[in-house]
Formats: sequence, structure tokens, C-alpha cells
Amino acid sequence: MTAPAAIRPLAAVHLREALTAAANSEPAAALAALMHIDPDSWTAIQQRAALLGTDLIDLLATAARTGGTP
Repeated sequence: MTAPAAIRPLAAVHLREALTAAANSEPAAALAALMHIDPDSWTAIQQRAALLGTDLIDLLATAARTGGTP
């Protein structure tokens, strides 16, 4: 199995900001954070989510539904 591509540190920060914004019911801020993720990191994030059996939409929806609490 090939390892997923690397997620750049700044992209990880933007993903965290997007998930936090979703958890705080701030969809515009979540979208803005996602738009700052570079294409290579975006691909890597999608690959890693798939390895977990989910996708980014489900991760954002879960954050929004639970307020970020598992």
C-alpha cells in the first residue's frame, strides 16, 4: 500500500480551522478555511479521510452536528 501524500502544516491548520468553524455553526468561515488548502494537501486530506472510511463532507457534518465533541 502506498502512503498517502503529505499534508502541508499550513493546510492542516486550515483544516482544523474549517472543522472548528463547522463545530461553531460558522459555515462561511469553514468554507473560507477550506479554500486556503493547497491542491496537493487537499488530495492528501481526501486520501487520509478515505483510509478512515469517511470523507471531508462527513467530517464537517459530524463537527457541525456534535459541536466538535466526539
